[in-house]
Amino acid sequence: MRTEFLFIAMIFSGLCSCEEAASPKPHGELRIDLPDHSYIPTTVPCPFNSEVSELCLEVLRKNADGNCWLDLSYPEQNATVYLTYKPVQGDLKMLLDEAHKLTYEHHVLADGILTRNFTDTLDHVYGTFFELSGEVASNTQFYLTDSTKHFLRGALYFNSIPNEDSLAPVTRYIREDMIHFIEELHWKD
Repeated sequence: MRTEFLFIAMIFSGLCSCEEAASPKPHGELRIDLPDHSYIPTTVPCPFNSEVSELCLEVLRKNADGNCWLDLSYPEQNATVYLTYKPVQGDLKMLLDEAHKLTYEHHVLADGILTRNFTDTLDHVYGTFFELSGEVASNTQFYLTDSTKHFLRGALYFNSIPNEDSLAPVTRYIREDMIHFIEELHWKD
């Protein structure tokens, strides 16, 4: 009797334990819905005017000695575009070298660096926009100058560990805002 009970229990447990084999689930990504781009004029007392995204906050960090340090903070995206303005005082080559050096310090981790030149002869705005690919701290940077009086450098940083794939939608969105900022920039003379 006892043997029959064990036999029936084993068959019953075997039938009840049959379920679909476990299979790995695909890796899911966070869906990031970003609004359409909308811009407003800059409001800070710096030697330039442009347009910034309505999503960002303008935070003036320093405005003395002709320098203007401005943060374009994207609180919802946990990102900031750091802008540093310096007047050109016969040191344009040094400022350009420094901008290139700061960008190319990331080349160790970068898979590649694409450059795009900007030239606006009407408003005297000339510069280079850098797009770095790979797991780098700052994958979007630029500098602008009029070659005689003004120099502005910008760099995008996220307040998180770099993960190019996860940050890609937000990076593309803010990169478009940065290009708009560059295209709308005018120096105050």
